[in-house]
Amino acid sequence: MAHKTDIVLATANARYSHCAFGLKRLWCALGSLQDSAQIMEFTLQQDARDIAAAILAPRPRIIGLGVYIWNVELITQVAAILRAESPETTLLLGGPEMVDCDDTAPLAATADYIVVGEGEIAFAELAQQLLAGHAPEGKIIAAPPPDLDLLPNPYAAYTDEDLRQRVLYVESSRGCPYRCAFCLSSRDSRVRYFPLEPFLNSMGALLARGARHFKFTDRTFNTSDARALAILDFFLQQDYPGIRLHFEIMPDKMSAALLEKMAAFPPDGLHLELGVQSVSPETQRRIHRNQNIPKTMEAID
Repeated sequence: MAHKTDIVLATANARYSHCAFGLKRLWCALGSLQDSAQIMEFTLQQDARDIAAAILAPRPRIIGLGVYIWNVELITQVAAILRAESPETTLLLGGPEMVDCDDTAPLAATADYIVVGEGEIAFAELAQQLLAGHAPEGKIIAAPPPDLDLLPNPYAAYTDEDLRQRVLYVESSRGCPYRCAFCLSSRDSRVRYFPLEPFLNSMGALLARGARHFKFTDRTFNTSDARALAILDFFLQQDYPGIRLHFEIMPDKMSAALLEKMAAFPPDGLHLELGVQSVSPETQRRIHRNQNIPKTMEAID
């Protein structure tokens, strides 16, 4: 028996191989509303009218759109069509590009509500209120950082198709200790960690289902040397060929133990994203990038 769709969570990915991990987290946090909620993922190559038509097809009462730097132009078009075609539907916006939203901007003006911050709990509470007929007065919903220990596990929401054909995003931490002027992550100065054992158990479950490529969304994977070593140890001990990990590191903070552990991986086992915005001390000072360049180059070598 088909479930009624009250909520559609949608976004546009840069390409099909990418996966909307944020929407899976939002869906998993909906609790009793999961059965009446649907995730729809599109790509930048699709037409705005086609996307809007697909979103409206199940006649949802609530639409939540994830807005990112790569899709803001397309989502602006989609939101305008949704508002024009279905003015009675409640339109919610969230995502990194809504952090500094201006109520007068074309995209923000189309929304009934804008969730600012980590939206899992805030979105679920807002959806419950709206479906119960209790609409909040304010348009901007400021979402406080949730307790990561209490967030539901999102990894079971990955489908078999995701595992076969798409990048699997995983996160073991949120926040960043650095204050780089160009980065939204600098707003969250406190690094918070997901409980390590449940996280590793989830990775084991994904491996057992056939996952081999993992892309960490952690802003700086090696903020905690002990955690980084524990995670790398876990993957090194797995008896699955072809495991590949992608993560972002600060090269000048690499310990000898971490470099040694990384060297134990097979060729192509690690894809490293090294943050080196500039080697100019003056540029670093002006963008608040606190980095030891000689140590950075030594680690890269």
